[in-house]
Amino acid sequence: MAIKFQYNKTSLTNLGKQLKVRQNALPTLKNKESALRVSVIAAKAEAQAQADALEAKMREYDYLAALWNEFEPGLIRITDIHLKTVKIAGVKAPMLDGIDFSLEPFNAFVKPAWYADGVRILKELSTLGIESEVSEERRQILEFNRKKTTQKVNLYEKVQIPGYQEAIRKIKRYMEDEENLSKASSKIVKERHAQQEEEEEL
Repeated sequence: MAIKFQYNKTSLTNLGKQLKVRQNALPTLKNKESALRVSVIAAKAEAQAQADALEAKMREYDYLAALWNEFEPGLIRITDIHLKTVKIAGVKAPMLDGIDFSLEPFNAFVKPAWYADGVRILKELSTLGIESEVSEERRQILEFNRKKTTQKVNLYEKVQIPGYQEAIRKIKRYMEDEENLSKASSKIVKERHAQQEEEEEL
């Protein structure tokens, strides 16, 4: 990325301000990046743990597989999923805040004895499944923001800050050269004046 500048004091001042902004922002960005990195690892572990817990529960209830054919479809439904927004390392991410289930009334004396357990198991499995999905969504949001922050850190650290420093160096060098040339030329003019005055006196 080429930094546009002019060889004058205004441009030098502007570049100095831009450089200062980036140098001040860099430590904060680096802290955010490392906090997000840690949060992504934690979110990944949490999402994996919930996916594993769901799989383990499914296996635990494998012995009931044949009984599910007797279970009435639509007996239990999810009516609402409540999500809240939490801030993790300055990034807004979703977190499960509750699930509303609706249960159709059934006659416990007519239905099989395990129906009540079936309802409890379905609630448990649904909650684990939704928690797992929300955790995965949270992990993806954090990962996306971590990548963006890393890109910004690299842009500042490897491109913009060195670019501004180089531009400032060029302007300063140019202005010093201009000053030296100006001093040298005024010295020559003075010497010529002095020489002319001497010649006039003679």
